[in-house]
Amino acid sequence: MYFPNIPVIPYEGPNSTNPLAFKFYNPDQVIMGKTMKEHLPFAMAWWHNLCAGGTDMFGRDTADKSFGVEKGTMEHAKAKVDAGFEFMQKLGIEYFCWHDVDIVPEADDIKETNRRLDEISDYILEKMKETGIKCLWGTANMFSNPRFMNGAGSTNFADVYCFAAAQVKKALDITVKLGGKGYVFWGGREGYETLLNTDVKFEQENIANLMRLAVNYGRSIGFKGDFYIEPKPKEPMKHQYDFDAATAIGFLRYYGLDKDFKMNIEANHATLAGHTFQHDLRISAINGMLGSIDANQGDYLLGWDTDEFPFNVYETTMCMYEVLKAGGLTGGFNFDAKNRRPSYTHEDMFHAFILGMDAFALGLIKAAKIIEDGRIDGFIADRYSSYNSGIGAKIRSGEATLEELAAYAEEMGAPELPGSGRQEYLESIVNNVLFSC
Repeated sequence: MYFPNIPVIPYEGPNSTNPLAFKFYNPDQVIMGKTMKEHLPFAMAWWHNLCAGGTDMFGRDTADKSFGVEKGTMEHAKAKVDAGFEFMQKLGIEYFCWHDVDIVPEADDIKETNRRLDEISDYILEKMKETGIKCLWGTANMFSNPRFMNGAGSTNFADVYCFAAAQVKKALDITVKLGGKGYVFWGGREGYETLLNTDVKFEQENIANLMRLAVNYGRSIGFKGDFYIEPKPKEPMKHQYDFDAATAIGFLRYYGLDKDFKMNIEANHATLAGHTFQHDLRISAINGMLGSIDANQGDYLLGWDTDEFPFNVYETTMCMYEVLKAGGLTGGFNFDAKNRRPSYTHEDMFHAFILGMDAFALGLIKAAKIIEDGRIDGFIADRYSSYNSGIGAKIRSGEATLEELAAYAEEMGAPELPGSGRQEYLESIVNNVLFSC
């Protein structure tokens, strides 16, 4: 055992002060016809939880993620599998997400890397069969290695493009092997630093082509899940092509990829784009492309992707409001989050997941109450009620002509002011639901 001093984490309720117990995440609690476990398919991010040691640009690791063996070896890769499955079992987490070079050390020769991926995926598959834990999604890391300094699909060098294609092919093979529900493209370096050396149209065409090739190959080997784009506006590239949900959806539709792709929305990425988390969720949902969620939050005082574990219940409530309104996710809630650098013990890893799972559970409870309360939905319906009859109904049905609308306006004279938006009143309703007993 890698965590011998950590028990299976129980649910003890809101009054518990036990740091190793859930206060709000009760997997069997039924909310709006489904159990909390069904509403919240949580996933562990392999890269942060089992790999990240707290390194930042000013200092080396603070956390020991060696799990008792030498890093960079296949023995270490297997130790991470053992530690990860023990961790997920103790928390009741049923899914995990991974990049290719998270689960094995990358070799100099891609053939050797692929052999290692075959070996470790066999081992992961054994653990999955023993525990019932499942793969939510897989992906290829096409941003860390120096070869991807100018992107993968957007690279200026055809040899690098071919290497990226090889990584995608193998990552899809392993995703299918592990029964993954999705496959993610995160375009961290799919962008540019300056237009002085960049052909934007050329690069976007190549990115779309790589995605199309991935879809064709994935379907040919039996992958029936969703492909995802994970939007992010910047960092590491200054200008990334998948800036936000609206930009990514427009890109997919322009290149005819929208039937196979959905969005994987990350809270911290939405805020870096100048949006709320709720905004990118809503834009994805109304376009029928809300697929999966990277569950984290950013620090509004810092201008970069901090990947903190979510604790802001207002944000998780607004997230779950969107998810419930959309009818749920095809994917899940992946904790793409890492402990703060001074939180370096193995016990801290459990505290972080308990925090995040409780934050989303409480958000689910409160979002359901907002919907059941009905005041906000009722207000919105009333706010647009002028479109239910008369000229408004003709506008909505598409029957009205521009000439007809102009004639109506001339006969009317000046319209009255629209009804009050009552933002403050609506915000008070949210607070009333959040903080009432």
